[in-house]
Amino acid sequence: MKHLTLGLALLAATPTLAADKMTLMLDWFVNPDHGPIIIAQEKGFFADQGLEVEVIPPADPADPPKLVAAGRADLAVSYQPSQHLQVAEGLPLLRVGTLVATPLNCLLVLKDGPVQTIADLKGGKIGFSVAGVEEALLTAVLGNHGVALDQVELVNVNWSLSPSLMSGQVDAVIGAFRNFELNQMEIEGVEGRCFYIEEEGVPTYDELIYVANKDDMNTDQLRRFLRATELATQYIVNHPDESWEIFKSTAPVLDDQLNAMAWVDTLPRFALRPEALDEGRYTRFEAFLAEAGLVDGTRPVSELAIDLGAE
Repeated sequence: MKHLTLGLALLAATPTLAADKMTLMLDWFVNPDHGPIIIAQEKGFFADQGLEVEVIPPADPADPPKLVAAGRADLAVSYQPSQHLQVAEGLPLLRVGTLVATPLNCLLVLKDGPVQTIADLKGGKIGFSVAGVEEALLTAVLGNHGVALDQVELVNVNWSLSPSLMSGQVDAVIGAFRNFELNQMEIEGVEGRCFYIEEEGVPTYDELIYVANKDDMNTDQLRRFLRATELATQYIVNHPDESWEIFKSTAPVLDDQLNAMAWVDTLPRFALRPEALDEGRYTRFEAFLAEAGLVDGTRPVSELAIDLGAE
């Protein structure tokens, strides 16, 4: 009995192992797109994986991938279309997981406005926020309906997407997220309509992905991170209402009608298998950007993305 008591005492005196610290840069301020990250944090899934994850919203949405490339963050939430361009520019970034597995971007118009078909945009004005990829998307979508890019006027609305549409400044906007801008318009009493770009000639892609520095990444930690977010996504799917209550309780600003509507619309788009890689998506989108002249030549999928579970 004495030996057993001594053994228990020694066990109790053994310090717990310190969690591995990780820094995750978000692509934007916290919103329902980040549901699995927040739920993994709040439900203790990161802690269960031996991780202490610091989640940081960016001062500038363009910064997170650059910070990862510079070794100042372990992981960043980014976008598959951007990943292709950044790798082509020489940044040492690798997609290691998926957060939102479908496009969210859409071509948004007023439901009862003059644009009832994409062909109606000929001679019209289209608002955008980010040059480059969105022009390639527009070229494909418009071309699918016999309209050339030079037959519309592009207007940089500087992130003011739905307001510029509702005010009549433009006839459509590209870059609007179907789970946010569409709901924002409904809340303000103006119904919008999305033309879904993946149905209009644009290759399907992963909207939100996790990127790491391919030259300096801890694959064991990344696997544990993705396992935690997989468990969080599983919890969200099984318990959507409870998950929303947990999510909105983390900050007063999240508890509003827009985020509640966006939560419901985003839930079915979360990647159920965040590690899993659809190589075809990256091959097709790389070819799409090359054809649009946004990248010089094409890179193999191995330079763009990895399936850590297959390693």
